[in-house]
Amino acid sequence: MNSASPVSDGEFVVLLDDSGEPVGTAPKSEVHHSATPLHLAFSCYVFDGEGGLLITRRALEKRTWPGVWTNSCCGHPAPGESMADAVHRRVGEELGVHLGELRLRLADFRYRAVDVTGVVENELCPVYTAVTRETPRPDPEEIADWKWVAWEDFAMLATRAPWAISPWAVEQIPLLSSRFGEPEREYPDPARESRT
Repeated sequence: MNSASPVSDGEFVVLLDDSGEPVGTAPKSEVHHSATPLHLAFSCYVFDGEGGLLITRRALEKRTWPGVWTNSCCGHPAPGESMADAVHRRVGEELGVHLGELRLRLADFRYRAVDVTGVVENELCPVYTAVTRETPRPDPEEIADWKWVAWEDFAMLATRAPWAISPWAVEQIPLLSSRFGEPEREYPDPARESRT
C-alpha cells in the first residue's frame, strides 16, 4: 500500500477508513478481491435533455459484474483529483462524451456487494447526474452495449427485476427517485424550450 501517488496516476484508488477519511492509496488492479477495503468511487447518471437516461452494459471482460446493465458510468478518482474532474475524465474515457450540468445528488452513498465470483465492491460512492448533447462513442473494453431509456423504465427494474442490473444501481435508484422524483425532468432541452 502506498501512502501517496501522483495526481495523474488514475490507476490508484483512494483508501478510506470507516468514517470515510482517506488513509492511503492502492493500485486499482490489486484493490478488488474477496476482502476489498473501503475506497472512494463515484456513479454518474447521464441524461440527454429530452427525457432519456443513458444506461450501459458492462463489457464481458470486466472483473466484476461482466455483462450486467447499469447506470451510465462509474469510476474512481485518482489520488489528489477532485471528484468533479474524475467524473468528467472517466465519462470522457468510457463514453466518449462531454458533460454539462454535473450535479451531486447523493454525497454519502455507500455500499458493499459481492459478485458471483466472490469479488467484493466496497465503496463510498457519491452519485451524480449530468447531461450530454452528444452521441456516445463507448470504449468497447469497458462497455458492451448502451441505450437511451426512460428513467421510469430503468427505475422499475430496481424493484421488479433487481437481478437484471448492478447492485449499486438497485440501491441508488430508489434514493434518487425518492429525493428527486424523475431526475431527467431537471434537464430540459434548450432547443425544445425555444420552440414553445
